[in-house]
Amino acid sequence: MAKTLKTSGNYTVQAGAGYDGGSGTNTIKLDALRVRIPGNLDVEGTQTTINSQTLTVEDQFLEVNRNNSTAGTEDSGLFFNQGTSNNAVFYYDASTNEFQIGTTTHDASVATISNITLGQIKIATTPSLGNHAASKTYVDAQISGGGFSIGFRGDDSAVVPVTSGNSVHIAGATNLSTAATEPDTVTLKLDSDLTNITSITSDASNGNLTLKANGTGDIVINDTLTFSAAASTPAANTVTKVYHKTAGGGGTGLYFINSNISSGAEVELISKKKATALAIALG
Repeated sequence: MAKTLKTSGNYTVQAGAGYDGGSGTNTIKLDALRVRIPGNLDVEGTQTTINSQTLTVEDQFLEVNRNNSTAGTEDSGLFFNQGTSNNAVFYYDASTNEFQIGTTTHDASVATISNITLGQIKIATTPSLGNHAASKTYVDAQISGGGFSIGFRGDDSAVVPVTSGNSVHIAGATNLSTAATEPDTVTLKLDSDLTNITSITSDASNGNLTLKANGTGDIVINDTLTFSAAASTPAANTVTKVYHKTAGGGGTGLYFINSNISSGAEVELISKKKATALAIALG
């Protein structure tokens, strides 16, 4: 037979309460197939234990760490009991402002997680959006297939792309550094000798290629220095320019020009044979 207990005010049931109205010390057991609470349920103890096999929650969102009133100072998340193994945990680390997943020796009563062994998280092999996490399989496939495009950007924001089929080689022993300045100039400073270099070319239109020793040092050439034929006689200025053309009266084909010598006229160096013949002829 159904029974209803009604009261016009608050109704308190205490088990083992003291004579002074203190809190109960014993257990109240509701023994029924189902207990329904139409109103709100507030549990104000220090621990709530649910022994059911399946927990079903209608709410769209779950809030943990409810009474935290400080900004970004408390860790919070979910612990997964792994029996005799370390607990698995997925939580927000307030000290680093990031989510972490892994295993820890802590249990759920801890206030701050101070040790964690980061674990793996499995995601779809191929991301479908730009902000999706990429799997190792996807990254490996992109690298081996030449799917990545790398760009080197200078101060003027112009990008020099390196795509499939191109290679970038930066070789050096130690202390390799770069400094970019306008317009897109990259300076490599090495504390080691450059080796295996077969050609150095300036890509600037009609630009100079400068070899400069440090301080009072010299540019030293240990092997044969070859001069290719000049397309035309270079313009004379206050520096001496040495170049090769078809041999003339000097018999060498090696010329120099300087605006301070012979009024800037082109001069051919004279061979020993030509010099000897000229000395005999002039007596």
